[in-house]
Amino acid sequence: MNFRISISIITTLLFILVFTSCVSRKEIAYFQDMPQLQSQLEEAKTNLKIRHNDLLTITVSAANLEAVQPFNLPVTSAPRVGEPGSVSGNMQLQSYLVDSDGNIEFPLLGTVHVAGLTRQELVEKFKKEISVYVQDPIVNIKIVNFQVTILGEVNRPGTFTVPDERLSLSKALGLAGDLTIYGRRDNVMILRETGGIKEYKYVDLTKSEFLNSPYYYLQQNDVVYVEPNSAQMQGASYNRNASVYISIASVLISLIIVIIR
Repeated sequence: MNFRISISIITTLLFILVFTSCVSRKEIAYFQDMPQLQSQLEEAKTNLKIRHNDLLTITVSAANLEAVQPFNLPVTSAPRVGEPGSVSGNMQLQSYLVDSDGNIEFPLLGTVHVAGLTRQELVEKFKKEISVYVQDPIVNIKIVNFQVTILGEVNRPGTFTVPDERLSLSKALGLAGDLTIYGRRDNVMILRETGGIKEYKYVDLTKSEFLNSPYYYLQQNDVVYVEPNSAQMQGASYNRNASVYISIASVLISLIIVIIR
């Protein structure tokens, strides 16, 4: 009789173990309080500023194309990947590297300080200086080495180079294949370097208030880390074959019950 009671207790514990591992909606759903935000939601500003080691492409155009030619670097041909010795390739603009002092060397203008300026501020600066030589110049500037790194409990961790300078945290996580079921959605860390100082911020993806956060839009070289939830951290300390052992134990218990009847 006591033996049967012991088997019943073990079976009950196994069922409790299975069902307590279920994850609630509060742990996995995004933007749970979105209806509460209503019309108060304002568009977050990127405030993206040019930094040291950024690569910039700068093109200048105007009605008089001959007049702007000295301000534009020649277009180069990059060899195609996997085709060594190939004469043809992808055409691409040459870029300017922002040095450790925050400067670039630009045709005719010489040394230009660009670090700390937003892209639009730099466009206006170039327009003003080039207008001395060209009437009504049009300047287009782009950061071509915009990268973010995503680590932790995501499906495809890694470093991603993106052509879009307006990269939201949601879109970045989409590039990484979204969070796994084991990732903490309420405690995602963003590591950022501003003016040589490293800073970090934890954001809660389950709350819509992060849409107004200065960390909603990522900046170049940001690192996003998704922490594993408590179940995953606890599971890491156990044998990964525990589920197999539990299944075997369940089968043995069933056989014992059948035999002793």
